[in-house]
Amino acid sequence: MHMGAENMAKKAAKRKNTRKNTGSRKNGGRNGLWIIFAGCCIALALAFAAMLQKPLRRHFSYPMEYEAEVRRACEKYDLDPCLVFAVIRTESFFTPEAVSGAGAQGLMQIMPETGEWIAWRQGKEYDESRIFEPDYNIDLGCWLLSFLLEKYNGDVELAAAAYNAGHSAVNRWLDDPKYYDGKNLTIPYEETENYVKKVKDAYEKYQFLRESEHEAGRE
Repeated sequence: MHMGAENMAKKAAKRKNTRKNTGSRKNGGRNGLWIIFAGCCIALALAFAAMLQKPLRRHFSYPMEYEAEVRRACEKYDLDPCLVFAVIRTESFFTPEAVSGAGAQGLMQIMPETGEWIAWRQGKEYDESRIFEPDYNIDLGCWLLSFLLEKYNGDVELAAAAYNAGHSAVNRWLDDPKYYDGKNLTIPYEETENYVKKVKDAYEKYQFLRESEHEAGRE
């Protein structure tokens, strides 16, 4: 009788230990799954952060849309694509159908009379029906930007000011000692002053992103 009770107690203890071990294995399995899940989350977060360091951020804040058209025009007119992207970003933020209150049109905000003048200087007929086509608009805008850079000896600030206010206005300011001391230009138009600052800032950002991507490509 005593031996029977002792055997029963041993069997009960054994079943208890078996259940305990089974529970431990289940908990261990669940903990393992949580560790794997947490590791995947961390890996995804790191990958996303790495993407934000370079190309992804440029597509949100500093897009490079219509890159083929921009690079084609830049090669044709000997321009830095970063400057053209900066002008497009400031003018229309890459909206091909944009129209300003003054009537400027397309990606690079070409005024109809300016488009006619550019086409005349190019020895071509101005095609108003194509002004919202990215390749046509960018070609006109890049020709004008190239013309202004050449006119002002590569000075981005003067070229940007002339792109916004017209080169006749910039020429008047340069001839007026009240605005130009022979070295620095004080832009009397607040809109143009703000425009030039935006273009220069965007130009620097695009140059930085280009260098960052080149560095990443070398790694």
